[in-house]
Amino acid sequence: MRYISRSIAPLLSKASEHFPAVLVTGPRQCGKTTLLKHTFPKAHYVLLEDLDISERASSDPRGFLNSLPVPAILDEIQNLPALFPYIRTRIDQQPAIKGQWLLAGSQEAPLMQGVTESMAGRIGVLDLLPFSTRESDQVSLLYGGFPDVVLNPDNAELWFRSYIRTYLERDVRAVTSVKNLSTFRRFFTLLASRHGCTLNKTDFAAPLGVSVPTISSWLNVLEITGQIILVPPFFENFGKRLIKSPKLYLIDSGLVCHLLGIDNLKMLTRSTFYGPVFEGFIASEIVKQQSNTGKRREIYYFRDQQGLEVDFVVPRGSGRLLLVEAKATRTPVPGMAAPMRRLAKAITGYSVESFLLHSGSDETDAGAILTEGVSTGPLSRLLDLLKA
Repeated sequence: MRYISRSIAPLLSKASEHFPAVLVTGPRQCGKTTLLKHTFPKAHYVLLEDLDISERASSDPRGFLNSLPVPAILDEIQNLPALFPYIRTRIDQQPAIKGQWLLAGSQEAPLMQGVTESMAGRIGVLDLLPFSTRESDQVSLLYGGFPDVVLNPDNAELWFRSYIRTYLERDVRAVTSVKNLSTFRRFFTLLASRHGCTLNKTDFAAPLGVSVPTISSWLNVLEITGQIILVPPFFENFGKRLIKSPKLYLIDSGLVCHLLGIDNLKMLTRSTFYGPVFEGFIASEIVKQQSNTGKRREIYYFRDQQGLEVDFVVPRGSGRLLLVEAKATRTPVPGMAAPMRRLAKAITGYSVESFLLHSGSDETDAGAILTEGVSTGPLSRLLDLLKA
């Protein structure tokens, strides 16, 4: 299977030159192992999910680590977070040697707790997400960006079915004691139907017959295992009364389409979910670009109680804001920019730029002016703006 270069690779190499250990986190099957093996081809590889290795590492962690040549890739490290204190001891014996320990794991609570408690100052943490459009032109609304689907879209239906089953039976159970996985599976599907909506936990609790605290716990599981993006409201009110709940998106549009039973592009474009799927796809692309370039994840939305709403507000440093409206249309018109223009007039203390993103190709009106103060273009143009 051919290797597709990852945008985060230069950042990973740089981190390995500055830290004794590097941890790559992210959703299951997003390419963490392949990235580490390709970036560090001479590193010794160990899969901690292997039962024999896991038992050996658990019974004698010091002896296990001492037997490994470095640099070493320790894959699925979330299975053995108890190794972190012993890795720290090895690092502290030769702190000047960088890139000794190359770790990969799902972003689960025990894993990150081990990093915080044992590895502070010794480890660089990078978050890898599924392929972005900058990494592969095969990434699409219908199929999303998981590597196995991008490389073999004909097998997407079977892959997503298997992925959900594996995720539920391994990742979810590893994080929390879900009594009824079938109810959690229904919750996952219900999330897809609320993709792009403002989060209302009661809307989930009632039809599933569980409590609101249970929904909060399950959302936390999905967030720390990299399955969802919670986009908070922008924190400044500009003299307005704001909606305070976050908006919810699944990280991968292909997974959303699978859960909704959408299996072809014609069905998607005619669906009432077309707009939310497109909007979530853009949210994911923004977050991927931030993660791949080492920037803090910063993406917000704006909605006040009078109904003024802008899809995304993205801080760009130095007192700059980018307002973004994502429209699943190839024919943007000036009226679509009205919410951004109204919000931009109310904002003080920032330099504001507004961009209406449409679903056209790279050749369609790239960088055109839609109306006063608002430019328009496809996704590639938005990603260029975010780099500037």
